[in-house]
Order: sequence, then structure tokens, then C-alpha cells
Amino acid sequence: MKLSLNQRAAEIVLAWAVLGAPAWAQAPAAAGSGAPVAVEARAANVTQGPPVGFVVQAEPKADESNAVRAKTQPGNNAPLWRAVRESGRTEGLSTLPGAEKGVLIQSFTQYPGSRLASAGEAWRQVRNHWLVPYGGSLLLIAVLAVGIFYWRAGPMGGHAVDTGRVIERFTPFERSAHWLNAIAFVALALSGLVMAFGKFFLLPVLGGTLFGWLSYALKNLHNFVGPLFAVSLVVVFFTYVRDNLPRAEDWTWLRRAGGMLGDQEVPSHRFNAGEKVMFWGGVFGLGLLVVASGLVLDRLVPGLGDVRSQMQIANLVHGASTVLMIALFVGHIYLGTIGMQGAYSAMRTGYVDEAWAEEHHELWYDDVKAGKIPAQRSAPVRPALGSASPQA
Repeated sequence: MKLSLNQRAAEIVLAWAVLGAPAWAQAPAAAGSGAPVAVEARAANVTQGPPVGFVVQAEPKADESNAVRAKTQPGNNAPLWRAVRESGRTEGLSTLPGAEKGVLIQSFTQYPGSRLASAGEAWRQVRNHWLVPYGGSLLLIAVLAVGIFYWRAGPMGGHAVDTGRVIERFTPFERSAHWLNAIAFVALALSGLVMAFGKFFLLPVLGGTLFGWLSYALKNLHNFVGPLFAVSLVVVFFTYVRDNLPRAEDWTWLRRAGGMLGDQEVPSHRFNAGEKVMFWGGVFGLGLLVVASGLVLDRLVPGLGDVRSQMQIANLVHGASTVLMIALFVGHIYLGTIGMQGAYSAMRTGYVDEAWAEEHHELWYDDVKAGKIPAQRSAPVRPALGSASPQA
């Protein structure tokens, strides 16, 4: 079977991802040159099988196990696919449309240092033995870390007494862009987590039928919200990019970890260095990978996603970048809610007290007072928040 250049390149990338790792990839290489050799319509030491459409004969002494499988796992036709794999036949006739119509199993390829394996098997090994366990562990570590930090340090801020005078920190358009992107992100994150890890912690509780309907609904939600997230991410990037450009003061903030381990924060502009790292690493870098791979999986990129090897590469990139993005944004969500006093109110109402602005973003507060940055400010006509009302 001849492979297209794109499909061949994608299968080689999949093979490189697992060379030397799991045990299945440790068998001796084939003789000859070190270059990968495609094996067409046959497997090593396996004779040519019957044509497509053959009837799989029951394996010797396997009738009883097949009967049990038919009762306990209806629809499980593993013996059929095992016979197809062992026969070496990967291509046949089909009336279905598509670039890979008639291809039952991806082509078998002999890679240096590995036994005969298909690209589908390589994808399955990477996903099940690397991405799922290590990705899930990373997310648990991120949640545990912010929990311990909150338990030991509590919420940041609150050292300065409110003045009663407020400054506009976020315009209505900026807040709308942020909340649209945040809601789409949460919907995608929750649905993606259920699809990736739900069978471990939800399936035993809900049962197969209810979990199946839940997964089906969340899968469709994920597919439709994905493009909305992509558009909102572009809007967020161009809305906030100007205030996230690196400045000289950011290095001081990074060297002192923003003052999180002390009693006083390091002066910063509208966004500190930590928020800028989040913007460029999470929103721009990981966001670009998540959106690009997601559009391929949604079949929205012409010329990509037509064959299984491309979808497998996109699936691995999407899963890995999404896990890193969620882990990174766990800290962002923490600081934007319970981790810093007044942060959630700033994004909800758009305004912060002048004392809050001076405590957390002193350089930005100085620029606003000096008129270098246009921002609405209230007149000092009301008492400080929490203080007693003046006597008549």
C-alpha cells in the first residue's frame, strides 16, 4: 500500500514519540539499512490471509471464551480485528467516502529498534501510558499546590485601608472579552476532563448508560464551543497585548517572586511579570497549539484531518497542550478569585479602590494619577469602605 507524503511523515513522528520507551518498542530491528521500511499487506512470519470479507474461524479452544465475551461484552468483535491484524491485510474495498476508505487498519511499519507495529498502536501507547496518567497527575499537583498555598498563606492583599475612591481598571469591552473567553475555557476544560478521565471516576458512579449519554453531550458541546473559544482568544490577545509587553521592571518582579513570600508586593505596571508570563505562555503559546490542533480535530482546516495519522498527531498535541494550559490557569483562577482580595471584584465591576491599585500595581497607579494613562476616577465624596458614616 502506497502512503502519501503527509501520512508517512505523520506516522514517523508517532514512531519517534515512543521509540525506546514502552516494552513493545524494544524488539530487535530488521536487517538492512536503518531507515524505516514499510511492510505492505503482510506481517513478519505471517502468511497472506484470505481476502477482505472473510469469515473469522474460531481459534482452537477459544469457543468458550468467545461465547462468554458475546454475553458480557456484546458488540466486542476483538477476534475479528485480531485476525485482520495477524493476516497482514490492511486494505480492501468499501463504498464509504473518505481519503482512507477501505483501510481497516493503518499500515504496519518496521522501525529501528522496534517490532512490527501500526501508527494506531503507537498513538494508543502514547495516549494511554503517557498522556493520561502523567497529565492527570500534573493537574492534581496543580490543584494541591494552590490549596496548600492558600492554607499556609491565605489570600494576598488587604494590608491597605480602602480610601473610597475608585479607579477604572477594566473597560466594559475588556471585561466582556475576558468573560466570554473564560466561560468558553471552563466549558471546554470540564468537558475535556470528563472525556479523558471520566471513565476512571464517573463511569463507576453513573453507570454505562448515563455516562455514555453524558459523554456524548459533552463531546458535542466541546466541538461547538471550540471555535467560539478560538475567536474569543484572538480578541483577548489583541485587547490585552499592549499592556503585556515586557518592561524593565518585570525582571525585578521575577527576581523577588512578586513579593509573594514577603509582606510587600513588588511595584508593577498594569500587569505584573507573572501575569505577563501567563499571557504569553498560556494565552498565546499554549492557546495557539490548542486552537490549531482543535481545528484539525474538528475538520475545519482544509487538507488536514483527512487521514487517521494526522488526527492522531493532532490529538496528542491537543491533549498535551490542553493539560499544560489547564494546570497553568489553575493558578490564574485561584489568584483571580479567592487568592487575592479585590481581584474578582475588579473583573466583575471594572473598578478597584485606589488603595488596592497602589498596593498591587503601584507603577500603574502612579501613571494614572499623573495622567499618563486615561482611566476614570471617582471624586473623594464617599467615605472609605467599611468606615462609619459621618454624623449629621
